[in-house]
Amino acid sequence: MSAPRRTVRLRLALLYSGLFLVSGVGLLLVTYLLLASGFPVVQLRTDVDGVSRICARQDGTVALGGEFAACAADARALLDAQRAETMRRFLLQGGIALAIMTVGSVGLGWLVAGRVLRPLRTITATTRRISANDLHQRLAMTGRRDELTELGDTVDGLLARLESAFTAQRQFVANASHELRTPLARQRTVLEVALADPTPSVAALQAVCRRVLAAGEQQERLIEALLTLARSERGLDRREPVDLPAIAAGAVRARQVPGRRVLVRLDAATALGDTRLIERMVVNLVDNALLHNVDGGTVEVTTGARAGAAVLAVANTGPVVPPEQLDQLFHPFTRLAGERTGEGLGLGLPIVAAVVTAHGGRLDARPQAGGGLRVEVELPAG
Repeated sequence: MSAPRRTVRLRLALLYSGLFLVSGVGLLLVTYLLLASGFPVVQLRTDVDGVSRICARQDGTVALGGEFAACAADARALLDAQRAETMRRFLLQGGIALAIMTVGSVGLGWLVAGRVLRPLRTITATTRRISANDLHQRLAMTGRRDELTELGDTVDGLLARLESAFTAQRQFVANASHELRTPLARQRTVLEVALADPTPSVAALQAVCRRVLAAGEQQERLIEALLTLARSERGLDRREPVDLPAIAAGAVRARQVPGRRVLVRLDAATALGDTRLIERMVVNLVDNALLHNVDGGTVEVTTGARAGAAVLAVANTGPVVPPEQLDQLFHPFTRLAGERTGEGLGLGLPIVAAVVTAHGGRLDARPQAGGGLRVEVELPAG
């Protein structure tokens, strides 16, 4: 047979009664000592010249001279007996009263503990009912501000963050499914059209193959971007010194777009982190600045060191970015003006933000006055 579960309420009730018992025992002991020290001694009187001694007996007679010693001994014995009996009765009655009050304190402690823990039971019951489908529920604790209401507010904050994360995850899955479905549908349509042609030519079949390969490459880029995003959000497995100017120079050399001018100023800067993730971050920033630009526009790429951090800044002269839409650009599959179609995968800047967060860095994005975007990244220096 298992022992009864020792709940917090039971432990608090026992604690309250235990403290009451200890305090009662201490009070009883102090009272006992004060009472014992307050008993009077036998009072003897002497006459004026200090020679004669008188002792009053219990029956009211007075003992003089030689009878004084016996009378005094009887008085002391009687007083000692009275004191011992009084102290015994005091301890007995005080102990009985303390035992009764201790038992009562257990019940009172049980009631008080239940009242104190009532908000905690409410928090527990409500939290147990909440699941992934109703994360919008909140505890909404009311009453006096104390530790339990602060706990309720903390749980509400946690539920809000979980709701936001679940919503973002569902949106991410829906967007990823849409983005993956588009090239698959394109491939299927192209293949069905080719198969419906009874006399296809070699050139037509080659064109179909090229279109299918292009759709496959788009899927590969999307899957690679999704894997990079997931790896960034997971965190870093290791950190090593990374030459930020060298990575930026390589990204600029490998990605030249006709009609776009790239200006570089690469000062020494060594970051501490994952080389592949930082490379992907730099490539995404350069690609985004080149892709979302205007004909004849420019892209500026600069690196440097500042206050113990490696700094990378990429700016372009693209279209005007409304400040209220700036945060949306860092959400997966979200493009300017809320469009879900257009150039790019919609994962470039979200990957940049995830990489910066994984490295414990800082990201600052600001719209340019004449159009375009300037993104500055600070990473821990190596």
